[in-house]
Amino acid sequence: MARRGQLDASKLRPGWTTGACATAAATAAYEALLTGEFPDPVEVELPQGRRPSFALTLEQVTDGVAMAAVTKDAGDDPDVTHGALVRAWVRPGPPGSGVRFVGGPGVGTVTLPGLPLPVGEPAINPAPRAMITANLSAVARRHGVPLDLEVTIGVDDGEALARHTWNPRIGIVGGISILGTTGVVVPYSCSAWIDSIRRGVDVARAAGLQHLAACTGSTSERVVSELYGLPELALLDMGDFAGAVLKYLSRHPVERLTICGGFAKLTKLAAGHLDLHSHRTQVDLSHLASLAVQVGAGEALAAAIRAANTAAEALDLAEADGIPLGDAVATAARDHALTVLRGSPVAVDVICIDRGGAIVGNSA
Repeated sequence: MARRGQLDASKLRPGWTTGACATAAATAAYEALLTGEFPDPVEVELPQGRRPSFALTLEQVTDGVAMAAVTKDAGDDPDVTHGALVRAWVRPGPPGSGVRFVGGPGVGTVTLPGLPLPVGEPAINPAPRAMITANLSAVARRHGVPLDLEVTIGVDDGEALARHTWNPRIGIVGGISILGTTGVVVPYSCSAWIDSIRRGVDVARAAGLQHLAACTGSTSERVVSELYGLPELALLDMGDFAGAVLKYLSRHPVERLTICGGFAKLTKLAAGHLDLHSHRTQVDLSHLASLAVQVGAGEALAAAIRAANTAAEALDLAEADGIPLGDAVATAARDHALTVLRGSPVAVDVICIDRGGAIVGNSA
């Protein structure tokens, strides 16, 4: 049973990725291009043997081009693209051309190296391309025709939606990305965010950057940028996903990583947690008291910290007694980060800040 204030994942409804929606739209459009009739709903085959059906929101055939659109349902996941209209236009291509993908309105274009697509390509990721191609191939086989098509994918208002994603930071301009490896959105798995972290590392490495900063929010980004003069490309919007950053860097290292975030969140990393979300992990005041003792706190202060209401109150108590609890937390967080990196040659430092952005702890 979930604790009060937490989410019971077993009761949450899964949804569909933009890649699955694009697959459904393209499949319906191709069928209509060949027959003049749109299958509605349209059934598609996704990885892991799933065969969902999608209702069409729009359909049209004009001048040898078929267009179908599907409205994305992200289930109970707080996805920025929930409700987005994903369109596919399908038209014949030159003989022997196979399937060629084009970015329509609202789909971004890759402008920086390091992503799984070449510069200049539309941001339709490899897995969705494979899903779309596999389903179009099935339609072509069923009708006994060669698979030579131009497939354009667009997303209504995609450029505006992209402002709420990582795309502008990692060099995808003009719209969102078409994503999804399985086609399914698992509620609160935040797979798109974690994938964006990985792509952020890839783009930064491709640009030759060797000092990256993983930040829990905009205030920590500002602090670490001012402290080290790092370019925006070096700033990873880690959010609560410390584990995603560290595990990816263990396989794709850079010379240095700075982790910067709010004191309360980083007490969780110091205690061994890799998910820093308030619904999924809690501040361990007993652990904070133990860290305080390690840097000189007496039993009276330790007891007061254990009885504190919040991490901020614990920090205030320690600071009033001249005990560098912030530094102790930063050091413990760094040490745990190094264990997750598993010997990967990444130097790590950790900076803790308060709500106003003042530095209250540093592992250096």
